[in-house]
Amino acid sequence: MIVSTIFFYLFSAVMVASGVMVIGARNPVHSVLFLILAFVNAAGLFVLLNAEFLAMILIVVYVGAVAVLFLFVVMMLDVDFVELRQGFLNYLPVGALIGVVLLAELLIVLGGWVFAPGATGAPPAPVSDMSNTEALGLLLYTRYVYFFQAAGMVLLVAMIGAIVLTLRHRTNVKRQSIAEQVARNPATAIEVRKVESGRGL
Repeated sequence: MIVSTIFFYLFSAVMVASGVMVIGARNPVHSVLFLILAFVNAAGLFVLLNAEFLAMILIVVYVGAVAVLFLFVVMMLDVDFVELRQGFLNYLPVGALIGVVLLAELLIVLGGWVFAPGATGAPPAPVSDMSNTEALGLLLYTRYVYFFQAAGMVLLVAMIGAIVLTLRHRTNVKRQSIAEQVARNPATAIEVRKVESGRGL
């Protein structure tokens, strides 16, 4: 019990510090690296809660795909962050309001934990002999199947929207037309020229 408590506070402290550095680091590449560190520590917390499958998914999906992809995008794009920071003062009141709301929510949660310490007891024991993954899948695809499908549709629409917003048609780029290639015949594909003797094309 003491060892698990020590690891809980260790993972929590590192995760909170990494979250602060994600928004506090000036270099976006460093922000992504701190985000990966936060994901790894969150996976450690899931392991402490006996949710090994969620910890593995967090590592494989978020660290292995999302964070690394975002890191490559940040490194490949030539983003002028100085220009992005110019309108910081315009959004400062809205950001301050959101920060006050989040701080109030954290204080409410902390107050509930102080006044009701029994609410955050040990995780409940499994109700059956099924594994963690089987129980999660059974819950997702029975009770929450409609919400699960709705979340998938939202992600699909977001992906299509991102593709549409970033798709740019350039006029000076040669593009392939399958219909024109299939419809070609010798009359349109071959041009016969009569070259006079001693002269080139």
